[in-house]
Amino acid sequence: MHENDVYESPRMAAGYAFSRPPVHPLIIRRIRGDLGLTTPLGRALDIGCGAGLSTAALEPLARSVVGLEPARTMLTHRRSVAPRASFVAARAERMPFVAGAFDIVTAAGALNYVDLGSFLPDLARVLTASGVLVVYDFSAGRRLRDDGRLDAWFGEFERRYPPKPGYDMDVRALPYGGAGLRLASYADIEVALPMTRQAYVAYVMSETGVELAVARGVPEAGIRTWCEATLAGIFQDQARDVLFDAYVAYVTHAS
Repeated sequence: MHENDVYESPRMAAGYAFSRPPVHPLIIRRIRGDLGLTTPLGRALDIGCGAGLSTAALEPLARSVVGLEPARTMLTHRRSVAPRASFVAARAERMPFVAGAFDIVTAAGALNYVDLGSFLPDLARVLTASGVLVVYDFSAGRRLRDDGRLDAWFGEFERRYPPKPGYDMDVRALPYGGAGLRLASYADIEVALPMTRQAYVAYVMSETGVELAVARGVPEAGIRTWCEATLAGIFQDQARDVLFDAYVAYVTHAS
């Protein structure tokens, strides 16, 4: 498997649909408060929606929610994940929507994969005059508060199973102005989510590094056995708060 094909894997589609931790709803709750929303907006668009978890999380924000995803395989379980949302298989650089179609557009860890020179002007086109683009993302859950063992474990995990490269991006430095947009605000946040060892193992087994290793012929069962055995002393059969470092950025029309 080529690194660029990792999101066309049925195994990854299932992992992202059913094994990823529910971080999106916690961040969307923060976004709802930041925007001061007391009633739902009209229409929301989720860019690079993957399996649909981030799309489902948008439902409290808008009466109509659409997920956009270029990797068709990732949409396999969309009806189970977000049964009330609509989905479109298309690229973010050429969105098949009319001008001013959406009151809010979100991109959760998706802008790393788009051609920004094409995407930002098209985003400005489909956003209403008073609309907002919310860009957010969160790191791998690799920390426990006041306990460095999970961070050390995750470092070894990534050495064994290196993730898909080229992911880092500073959303504060993107060329918004060229598309008539502006960065209105940015905040770093921390999300704490209780996870059992079983849930954490399922989560890390859905990481891109595991997918690439399995595609190279590494036995999936062996990876899972190593994860379960080496995490046993850290979780000790009880839920622990796993910390996710996150950010939220708000982008609006410049005028």
